[in-house]
Amino acid sequence: MLRRAIAIFTLVLLVLVPSSCKISYKLNGAALDYTVYKTVSFSDFPIRASLVYPPLQQLFENKLKDMVTQNTRLHVIDSPNSDLRIEGEITGYSLSPQAVSDNAYASRTRLTISVHVKYIDNKNAALSTDQTFSAYRDFDSNQLLTDVQDQLCSEICDDLKDLIFNATLGNW
Repeated sequence: MLRRAIAIFTLVLLVLVPSSCKISYKLNGAALDYTVYKTVSFSDFPIRASLVYPPLQQLFENKLKDMVTQNTRLHVIDSPNSDLRIEGEITGYSLSPQAVSDNAYASRTRLTISVHVKYIDNKNAALSTDQTFSAYRDFDSNQLLTDVQDQLCSEICDDLKDLIFNATLGNW
């Protein structure tokens, strides 16, 4: 009798426990209703900073577009009449000293890139946003910027595209 009660209790636990726990997650992090949103368009991001690194515009635009196409099911079109539109400009590209060495010279330098982004939701204007994102990397001042610039810009653009995606399409 006791064995039968234990067996029934165990069976009930096996049935109830899996049905009471539910884990849910999204693989891409995008919070879009694909029945409403089907298309996205991008404008160019011209460099409006006082310092100009010409490859930056193309590098940033490609990384942002790749992030959207790889993490959503949106179709990229060349039309301002898309469901969603991402546009803006690169507003900052600056160097600043970060750490001072014994001889009063900077031992570390920071490269900061800022991007002003307009996210336009043509289906729900309340979700549109207009904000500036910045990211940076530090490097040793004994290195020439021209030697580390490509690597730093790539890393900074990776950070920027993540920030922009999370603030717009990720709906964080």
